[in-house]
Amino acid sequence: MAIVSVDERGRMTIPKEMSIRGCKAVVISAGVFLVVIPLPTKPHEYASSWLPTQRSRKELKILAEKSASEDALKRMERRNRLDD
Repeated sequence: MAIVSVDERGRMTIPKEMSIRGCKAVVISAGVFLVVIPLPTKPHEYASSWLPTQRSRKELKILAEKSASEDALKRMERRNRLDD
């Protein structure tokens, strides 16, 4: 665990000891917390050992984007119902 500072532009510097330099990461807002999940540089190769598929990378990307879009619409609908 590390304590980091966030500047006025919303940038955060992660300490060297956390060893996620030079990679991409997913940042998930969890209320007052942020969850940072480092991503492998080639996720399709990383996942191939435990997630076998016959689909191409392009097909998987299209499916993921469609699923994320549908999920976002469902969440928006639920939130609009809760606001009423």
